[in-house]
Amino acid sequence: MTDTPDISIARKTMNGKPVFEIEVKTVLNFDSGFAHKQLCDIGTFSLGTACAFSCTYCYVEAMVRKHPAVARLLREIASRGLQFHDIVIVRANALDVLREQLTIKKPRQVNLQQLGVIFTSPLVDPAGNLPQARQTAEACRIVLELTAWDIRVLSKSNLLPELAKMIPEKFKGRVIYGVSTGTLENKVAGAIEVGTPLVSKRIASLHWLQDHGFRTFGMVCPSLPHAGYRDFAARMAEAIRVDRCEHVWAEVLNVRGDSMTRTMSALKQAGFDSEARRIENVLGPGRKLLWEQYARETFLAHADNIPPDKLRFLQYVTPQTAAWWAERQHQGAVLLGTAAGATRPSKNAE
Repeated sequence: MTDTPDISIARKTMNGKPVFEIEVKTVLNFDSGFAHKQLCDIGTFSLGTACAFSCTYCYVEAMVRKHPAVARLLREIASRGLQFHDIVIVRANALDVLREQLTIKKPRQVNLQQLGVIFTSPLVDPAGNLPQARQTAEACRIVLELTAWDIRVLSKSNLLPELAKMIPEKFKGRVIYGVSTGTLENKVAGAIEVGTPLVSKRIASLHWLQDHGFRTFGMVCPSLPHAGYRDFAARMAEAIRVDRCEHVWAEVLNVRGDSMTRTMSALKQAGFDSEARRIENVLGPGRKLLWEQYARETFLAHADNIPPDKLRFLQYVTPQTAAWWAERQHQGAVLLGTAAGATRPSKNAE
């Protein structure tokens, strides 16, 4: 998102949220930080900028709010008592823009026949409802027809089977599907992932894909602090069927903006005081060691249940913690942030 688009209000709603439309010049990002997370090695594409779902821990606003168009939109909606998580932002003519980026406006350095993976979506859920799933399926068809790339699709929805059915059978082996499952508790997820389908339905949709021969991956993200990490990790591994997943990504909570404040507040309002208290106990000044312990225990529990060639545990490290995580890269630790430095391995094409 390097351009400065005009903003117009689309006279419609999506998942009960008002929809705003922005003009953009790009939907493909060929220089994405998600490559460091090993989710892709070609880049990413996003058909929107603000999601139809409303997760309390979402940090997308922190990623995009300085963009001139988004900043101007946020000023406009503030006068109406709305915030970023109250709205949906879609990108006008996104499919046309995508096709142009792969044809007449393709950067010279981009090789359409390079084998690798492109990821969707780092900003919005690609299947928050059926119209979104249809648009994502069309975007996937464009990429699959014009390139040799595989596509990794991540959603908090249970509509990935519907999306998969919309993609021609000849491309079946080039799309990898995953659902985000940071918790197995429907009510906990419902408190902090507002508007999303039940976790149990997401798991069922993952099983359908696996049972019908589609490629899948796991995404245990973000996982809250737990009273029993090993039990949580074992149940999660069984639920997502680790043996049928090509890889499994996992991550603890990311602290950006007021996301943790919103998350704790939502948990308390829903009656999950112990879950909120566990976050509070590891968060804030003077508690960096407790937060690090939370991350390490989560990682070690997953490492006991997920083979090291499959596990991709994402961890932002500091100069003080980088060495510990670097020593565990062979178990699936993926170091992120500036302190990762030379400990980060080269990108691994899949």
